[in-house]
Amino acid sequence: MPGDKIESKTGKSSAGKKIPNPVDVHVGSRVRLRRMLVGFSQEKLGRSMGLTFQQIQKYEKGVNRIGASRLYKLSQVLDVPVGFFYEGMNQMEGSAIPGMAEEKSEEFLYEFLNTRDGLELNRAFVKVSDASIRKSVIDLVRSLGRANSKTRPPRA
Repeated sequence: MPGDKIESKTGKSSAGKKIPNPVDVHVGSRVRLRRMLVGFSQEKLGRSMGLTFQQIQKYEKGVNRIGASRLYKLSQVLDVPVGFFYEGMNQMEGSAIPGMAEEKSEEFLYEFLNTRDGLELNRAFVKVSDASIRKSVIDLVRSLGRANSKTRPPRA
């Protein structure tokens, strides 16, 4: 909008290194999440976009900004609306109401699903059709988490 400040692509750290724009990092993480959900490697996504896997890596890390036409093509290849890549931005910008547990848990969910372990665990879990077995798996993971937290020193 007229009069609004436009952020630069990157900032500078105290060491003078360029740091990615938080919006580019968020959009890149959403590209990575969707890529993993559909089972594409960076190489396969790159081929379908006419790019190298290194370029996809840079997009996913937010090092390189994704242009509008390329973001549109990504949305087509990954079969999501363009808005998918911006979901969760309100939380990142701090416009969400602080102290609401739902927003923190939703952010944690995205972070968890953005890991290979989280994605694999989720895929395997949804294949278990027996509700009692699913409950047993949840109970097992909870007990392992409790046991692990007792044996590890707290994080600094």
